[in-house]
Amino acid sequence: MQKLKTIDLFAGIGGIRLGFEAWGCENVFTSEWDRDAQTMYEANFGEKPLGDITQISPKDIPEHDILLAGFPCQPFSIIGNMQGFADTRGTLFFNIEEILRVKQPYCFLLENVKQLRTHDNGRTFKVIIEKLKDLGYFVHHSILNALDFGLPQKRERTIIVGFKENIRFSFPKPLGQYLPLSDFLQTDKEIDKKYFASEDIVQKRLAKLKKEPFFPSVWHENKGGNISVLPFSCALRAGGSYNYLLVNGNRRLTEREMLRLQGFPENFKITTSYTAMRKLTGNSVAVPVIRAVAKQMLEAIKQKKMVHENIQFNLLENQYDHQRSETVLR
Repeated sequence: MQKLKTIDLFAGIGGIRLGFEAWGCENVFTSEWDRDAQTMYEANFGEKPLGDITQISPKDIPEHDILLAGFPCQPFSIIGNMQGFADTRGTLFFNIEEILRVKQPYCFLLENVKQLRTHDNGRTFKVIIEKLKDLGYFVHHSILNALDFGLPQKRERTIIVGFKENIRFSFPKPLGQYLPLSDFLQTDKEIDKKYFASEDIVQKRLAKLKKEPFFPSVWHENKGGNISVLPFSCALRAGGSYNYLLVNGNRRLTEREMLRLQGFPENFKITTSYTAMRKLTGNSVAVPVIRAVAKQMLEAIKQKKMVHENIQFNLLENQYDHQRSETVLR
């Protein structure tokens, strides 16, 4: 199959791009306004993303087959103010809509927080889906969890996929297991003292425990101050406190550990400060989830079995006892 071209919008540090490059796609355009993200992206992909997408005309964007966008999630997150389209960041979806209208790529993948589907009693999500359908796309959506695709991180995200044709597509099935934390954590001997929490914080966490802890584990403190000791990490958050997640109750995740928990390769370069890395990884995607969805999308494109044609074929097959054959639309 011919190498498909992608564009990477709200690119962050390139997690969505990695998921599609794994299957041979070629990225031809990138937009990301955050300077730390731009620095990381350039170090790892050899190109500096263009800036604010609102300042870029869709006509200036190269022709492409697949639009990729992890558009800003703060307007729809329970951690944010849940303002949705009342928040100016929420309106960035309409920039995606305009690019789809002007460039007409064959398909797209959009990623956002789980709460996008329920924001404003579902009205926000309904608007998004209707806009995409009005552009002529057949739309599929699901909530996928990084825990189901091998990563020890509970990270549920809404994935929206659309195609210009009504081809047969299904989201990837969960693996049903995740790798142990020990595969992702560095040893304490490797880690600088600056990552360790103060003795006061450690003792306060211990005092709040209701069960005997186990190791290795990630200790999660929720908004109510309750402590959970887990065999996986809760979702990395851009705005989480420095002690929101503590490995074994006594230290913070390192930059490399955060990247590992998002499924980035071991050779992915780190070029920014710890504070910036917490934000960048918290805003990024679980690469194995995107890689699994990308595989399904590319398989669907490759086969290009029209749903209505398949239904017609099945009817004919029932009427006549013919040997099974398939119609491949080119």
